[in-house]
Amino acid sequence: MLQWDTNVKNGVCGLEFDRKDIIMNKLVCTTLEGKFHVFDLRTQHTELGFASLEEKGPQATIWGAKHLPQNRDIFMVQGGNGAASLYKYHYPAQRTVEDADGKKKGVIGTVELLNSQDIATQPVASFDWHKDKLGLACCSSLDQQVKVLIVTKLNLY
Repeated sequence: MLQWDTNVKNGVCGLEFDRKDIIMNKLVCTTLEGKFHVFDLRTQHTELGFASLEEKGPQATIWGAKHLPQNRDIFMVQGGNGAASLYKYHYPAQRTVEDADGKKKGVIGTVELLNSQDIATQPVASFDWHKDKLGLACCSSLDQQVKVLIVTKLNLY
């Protein structure tokens, strides 16, 4: 049964929930033309759907996003330009407000670019964080490279 749908106006390349072990919270949707969307899935308005934001990322297709297992508000996006870009989601002061009819609707937060690094000469096709070692990750790219990455200072966020 379909609960909700929306058009993000670009081809969808990747989707990821922020964590699998909690109730619905955030969904990141990556698209062609260097954009990604963050949806707050806690509150669904009957007409407006879920609160969301659209962010311009690297100047190329964003192949996917991967949330840091130790902090669901930090995620890496995989750039079609060979960049890996680290973002942090900031929650709003309140996550819901009432509309004129008294129905609850979600309020979206903001995202902050923490760092971006060119790590390949072709698109970053896959990315994964180590579930136990904070900041340890691996990725592959279409330039036939597999890389092990260490992202430092993640404990400060």
